[in-house]
Amino acid sequence: MKRRTMATSLEDFSARDIASLQRRLFMKRGLSLGALTLLSGCDVTNRDSVQKVLNAMSRWNDGAQAWLFDPNRLAPEFPESAITRPFPFNAYYGVEEVRRVDAGTWRLEVGGLVREKKPWTLTELYALPQTSQVTRHICVEGWSAIGKWSGVRFSDFLQRIGADTTAKYVGFRCADDYSTSIDMATALHPQTQLTLRFADQVLPAEFGFPMKLRMPTKLGFKNPKHVTALFVTNDYPGGYWEDQGYNWYSGS
Repeated sequence: MKRRTMATSLEDFSARDIASLQRRLFMKRGLSLGALTLLSGCDVTNRDSVQKVLNAMSRWNDGAQAWLFDPNRLAPEFPESAITRPFPFNAYYGVEEVRRVDAGTWRLEVGGLVREKKPWTLTELYALPQTSQVTRHICVEGWSAIGKWSGVRFSDFLQRIGADTTAKYVGFRCADDYSTSIDMATALHPQTQLTLRFADQVLPAEFGFPMKLRMPTKLGFKNPKHVTALFVTNDYPGGYWEDQGYNWYSGS
């Protein structure tokens, strides 16, 4: 699979130039008012004007990250001796509010641009070929942890349900009212996984039972827990944090 080409305005930049610019302009999602003024000529006292520039720069950042993404390059994997114990819990709510999902009634709904739209039970997902990885979870808050995740390779699942892999996005909805979406290149990455187990045990509720999406190539908030539905689409789906201004692509 070839990388996507960038817009003309980026063609004169080397990958090193783009990576350097990303680090300087987009680290921690911030731009100084001075940088905004220099880059855009906008009136920094006008909130709408500033927001338009921030949105435009975020879209540019998404494009740059997508162009740099290599769908054949694997994230680092580690020996099990490197696993972080205890593995930290993190969500937009406290651990006492973790959703408890009934495995017997849970179904994974499948929709959008796919051939087979039947819902999947947990038993059916367990019966599919499984793969494991020991990879690093990187949080947007600045911490990281290594864990062992096992489940169904997502690219295999998409093929099984007849997904249109030329579509732009895959979106996810969750039992904890969370949502997110990813690009198709990341969906097809060999380490992107429908995770059913953590540390060789049934996935704990704290980490997303009965199923989460695990992507070591994305920041942690892009890895949704308690997934109840996925859909393939060409319409931008957004997401819980993305709709509040977080960078959509958010590669790790």
